[in-house]
Amino acid sequence: MNTIIRNAKIIDSKSPFHNKTLDILIADGCITTLGTALTNPENLPEIQLDNLHVSPGWFDSSVSLGEPGFEDRETIENGLQVAAKSGFTGIALQPNSFPIIDNQSQVHFVKSKAQGAATELFPIGALTKGSEGNDMAELFDMKNAGAIAFGDYNRSLDNANLLKIALQYTQDFNGLVIAFSQDEKIKGNGVANEGIVSTRLGLKGIPNLAEELQVARNLFLLEYTGGKLHIPTISTAKSVALIQEAKAKGLAVSCSVAVHHLVLTEEKLEEFDTRYKVSPPLRTETDRLALIEGVKNGTIDIITSDHNPIDIEHKKMDFDTAKSGTIGLESAFGALMTVLPIEIIVEKLTFGRTVFGLATPSIIEGSKANLSLFNPEGTSTFTSEAIRSKSKNSAFIGTEIKGKVYGIVNQYQLILNQ
Repeated sequence: MNTIIRNAKIIDSKSPFHNKTLDILIADGCITTLGTALTNPENLPEIQLDNLHVSPGWFDSSVSLGEPGFEDRETIENGLQVAAKSGFTGIALQPNSFPIIDNQSQVHFVKSKAQGAATELFPIGALTKGSEGNDMAELFDMKNAGAIAFGDYNRSLDNANLLKIALQYTQDFNGLVIAFSQDEKIKGNGVANEGIVSTRLGLKGIPNLAEELQVARNLFLLEYTGGKLHIPTISTAKSVALIQEAKAKGLAVSCSVAVHHLVLTEEKLEEFDTRYKVSPPLRTETDRLALIEGVKNGTIDIITSDHNPIDIEHKKMDFDTAKSGTIGLESAFGALMTVLPIEIIVEKLTFGRTVFGLATPSIIEGSKANLSLFNPEGTSTFTSEAIRSKSKNSAFIGTEIKGKVYGIVNQYQLILNQ
């Protein structure tokens, strides 16, 4: 792939070209020259876009696609195209397919389905067999097959001893354990944040305590065992404080927050729209502001779309029985631009590679071209027409967003929105 990107403002705090507006010459998939008014004697294709900004390629640490088993929700091929046009050059694939990704053959399968795509796919292996929480899966074999971490998607591990053993075992090969934190007994049949809104609407509540008890327990286990622990999609102010305290102790813990928890609150439930039924549930404005502050002060390492396609038969139901989850790739950047500055967004959309032990791209001469292209200005309303995913269960339909994603450069390919 050979091209010249014209007049691009570079957003890369690790690059000497940060905040500079330059031309970028890409030859054979690598950045060969950065400068102003680069000549084009070979008449290479040129990219010129309004208010073009370029950053290292974004990485989403939690994406569910469906294949194998739930292709009606999403396929790997289409899901990776959606990710590319949403600005993501890499995704971590959750293991919640059918069958569950809990062995090396399943890891090989999803990696083979992603061959040739511009957006790279990095599988997360299930921590337990079938994600049932009873027996540890074949972690080392999956690591050798290409799994970058191990966790049971949106399932909390009740067996504390099993998590302890996993944290000890994975230290032998520098593995990363993911611990979704929600006490299932306290959650019970809850479907919404426990508080004034759930009481007024007559919805069964999930207290903040359900998350915070598990976060505290998992951090105690990490302190005892050592190892590396990632706590995904936290949603409460107390969870932020607990993780901040653990980091101050020097524990190797990281965490993420979903875009919808940074932008939306439980007030959205007023119309009983199941698009807003997510796990963990949308919380209060106090929690949302604490999460924003956690992102800004570095307690929260990663922002994820937590993209989770659900077919209409399991989403267009009454609130109690509908499945939890929202798609989020297409709306992630535009929604984040309404609550955070661009430098922080880029940092939190790229730091996942560091957490998961992957190579981190940078915009310097000689590096592989792994770029996200976007315009941070302009406002619009996110509509269903903007959704390229097979499933349409977006919590952001009708929401005002800011900015526009142009596409990506990665894997010797240029993908642009038409």
